[in-house]
Amino acid sequence: MEFRLLGSVSVATEAGDLPLGPVKRRSLLAALLLRPNVPVPVDQLTAALWDDEPPLRARSVIQGHVSHLRTLLETTDARMYGVQLATEGAAYALRMPETLLDAHRFEELVTLARGQRSAGDAVVMHQEALALWQGPALTGVYPSPPLQAAAHALEELRLAAVEQLALGYGKLGEHARAATVLRAEASAHPLRESLSAALVTALRRAGRRSEALDWFHRTRRLLADELGVDPGRELAEAYALALRGQHDDDDEDAAQRETAETVLSAAPASAVSAGPVDLLPRAPRGFHGRAAELAALSRAASGEAPVCLVTGPAGVGKSALVVHWAHHERERFPDGRLHVDLRGFSETGEPELLDVLREFLLALGVAPRRIPETVNSAAALFRTLTAERRILVVLDNVRASEQARPLLPGGADCVTVVTSRHRLRGLIASDAARPVPLDVLGEEDSTALLAAVLGPERVHVEPIAARRLARLCDGLPLALRVAAARLADQPHWTLAAMADELSDATRRLGLLDAEDTGVRAALQLSLDRLPPGAAHHFAHLGRHPGTHVDRRTAAALAGTTPVAAEAALDQLAAAHLLTHSAPGRWTLHDLVRLYARGLDADPDALPRVLDHYIATGLAAAQAAEQDGEPCFGLPEGFHMPVEVREFADRDTAMCWYAAEREDVILAAGAADAAGLHDRTWRLVLALWPLMVWRVLDGWTPLLYTALAAARADDDRHAQSRVLALLGWVLTEEGRTAEALPHLEAAPKLAAQAGDPSGEATALINLSLAQAALGDLDEAAEGCLRAVDLSRTTGERHTERLALYHLTRHQLDAGQWQSALATATAASALQPPDAPASARVLLLAAAGEALVGLGDEIEGIRCLDEAAREAEAAGYDDGAVRALGALLKVSDDEGYRMRRDAARARLATGA
Repeated sequence: MEFRLLGSVSVATEAGDLPLGPVKRRSLLAALLLRPNVPVPVDQLTAALWDDEPPLRARSVIQGHVSHLRTLLETTDARMYGVQLATEGAAYALRMPETLLDAHRFEELVTLARGQRSAGDAVVMHQEALALWQGPALTGVYPSPPLQAAAHALEELRLAAVEQLALGYGKLGEHARAATVLRAEASAHPLRESLSAALVTALRRAGRRSEALDWFHRTRRLLADELGVDPGRELAEAYALALRGQHDDDDEDAAQRETAETVLSAAPASAVSAGPVDLLPRAPRGFHGRAAELAALSRAASGEAPVCLVTGPAGVGKSALVVHWAHHERERFPDGRLHVDLRGFSETGEPELLDVLREFLLALGVAPRRIPETVNSAAALFRTLTAERRILVVLDNVRASEQARPLLPGGADCVTVVTSRHRLRGLIASDAARPVPLDVLGEEDSTALLAAVLGPERVHVEPIAARRLARLCDGLPLALRVAAARLADQPHWTLAAMADELSDATRRLGLLDAEDTGVRAALQLSLDRLPPGAAHHFAHLGRHPGTHVDRRTAAALAGTTPVAAEAALDQLAAAHLLTHSAPGRWTLHDLVRLYARGLDADPDALPRVLDHYIATGLAAAQAAEQDGEPCFGLPEGFHMPVEVREFADRDTAMCWYAAEREDVILAAGAADAAGLHDRTWRLVLALWPLMVWRVLDGWTPLLYTALAAARADDDRHAQSRVLALLGWVLTEEGRTAEALPHLEAAPKLAAQAGDPSGEATALINLSLAQAALGDLDEAAEGCLRAVDLSRTTGERHTERLALYHLTRHQLDAGQWQSALATATAASALQPPDAPASARVLLLAAAGEALVGLGDEIEGIRCLDEAAREAEAAGYDDGAVRALGALLKVSDDEGYRMRRDAARARLATGA
């Protein structure tokens, strides 16, 4: 467990960062962490959370945040680490070992560095201390004066450490590296004269006198313009030395250079490179496309001592891209090109860093007996020898940031390119690495890669099959190359035959393996490098019937908590085994999903995720139709999710339905395939608010699946509910004759099941089919029976629905006065927060009745209001109905255009 102040305020655990919640809670934690193990009075916490007059409930708000933090810490077993959030009188104290706090470790390392006799040891400690910083201190907190003052104090400590680090580099003779460190900080803090003075000195000692003078003049002008003062003594003396080109007494540059020259001169003639060193592997054959990524890499490689970070999933072609780029850009690096495969994702194990440095130093001409015996010393010599050179260093297949750092060159004109399956955020934070993300190939580039391996003639003969093959290989270059290798080995095979083979999902991964390489092997190596928790979640993602997951879905699959699942999903995304499809939602590429399906997982994963969707669907239905009753109970053996999503209102619920529709349908299909009939029909019925909203979206096949499941489950209640919904959808689709037997059976089954609410709903839906067939009296009678049933159960929602449809039948019969009275009675039952669809339909019905009674002015007003509200809510069915009624009494072209637009939206599903 680690508490962080040096960057975003956070609490890191093995499962990932804890979800701290709102800004004020994060600020409260920061205020406690700034004084660990010390009681902090409530008034001081209040000052940290509000800079103006605090609210009257400030103390209660603080108590609430403390309670949430305490619960969060308890759920992560913080006591095991000696962490406890204690109440002590009118104060709170965060009791903890201070070694868990990054700010404490930073100050401790800086203090230790001051006491080191060896400049090299001091440099290492300062580097380690500064590596703890992940951004500006106290990021994400409320900007109150106390917290801003604390952040400023921490920043001052960081800048002092940077200056000491640069001083250490100077003592080691690594002046170019000192200049690099100082330039970044001096640019960010241009009025801090000590930084500029140190930078001028470092540039002079690095032999870059003109840059040193230029920086002084730039700073002098800035001081004059911003503060109206001249440079102080320290900066003026640094300028004077640079102007004369003199060394001061502390200048060890010549000594360091002499040491490097001694190392080189002691090597035999055969050990010194005769020309620029080149350790690059051969250029990849069949490389094609990637123009945008190559340009991005060239941009990232510009500037001073850049570190470029090429990341992407296994088999996406990171190494091929970088080696291709390095060969193409060889003229930029006249002093050499170094390359090493760090085997971070290999079964053969990673090379020792000292062995890598030894290889680099030998390539640069250092005699074997002169190579240091420790990583730090060898790395220091490597930086010295590259300080004045223009060298490219390619670090391939890096597992973690600490693998790369000792291998970074020291020259400002050197470029380092790192490839990794992980995002290496530590390298981004510590060395300003510039990410160049790599994704799978598009269809055009995929087919071009096939043509490059197989020959263009073979691909051009079967262009459609080539594109299909590219899709089945998921655009992954490794998969495409393996498929191409199989085709090359079997010249009589057609691309279409290969695509047919790959279309069998159970065989696809096997067909994309070739000897010791292939998609499955590459993914296994990625999986082997994951923390156990992330690997556990990944294996269970293979049991997901849908295509997207959020933290609650992943938790249900893996049998964990949403907090643990979110941390695992972030780790999987960092390893490029998942991709973000939307905020809080992730997806897997097809080949990765197939691989995950083959891993061992808990057999209860599928039932758990099905029950997660059932619980969430019930919550969404309740929010969408707040005065409606649940259309089903929970199944036997239900797995209650650890956390069920809460929906604030109807709009939020309908957004969930829109986003999760396909995954819920796929879940119902998976339940049906697994013979889990009691889950199948529930998952389908859970979508009923969306079916009502978008009735013409082709729901009948899904409802027939639910009906078969309800019958297999021998559940009359379920059968009646499904039949009523199916019959209504068929009626709305104009398939009334097909709907009628379903609707006639539904009320009887509901009565047998003792479900008066379901019986009332079924009678209402039956009345619609009866009315469509011209039997308005039967339809009205059914609605009246539904009203009576609803009143006995006290369900106002169903009563209102029955009265609305009775209104429709009365309108169709020309019973205008009765229709207006019934619509008015239905409106009286409507709650203030009723959904727009209910208000629209009743308002439109009242408008039609008024027009029928001869009150066209009031009728048109009601219909126009109904149409506008329907359009504003995106309820196109209601808009078409209201605008159609308006066009019967008005020839306004605007009404016609609006109706046609609503019809078009319904037709396209927009």
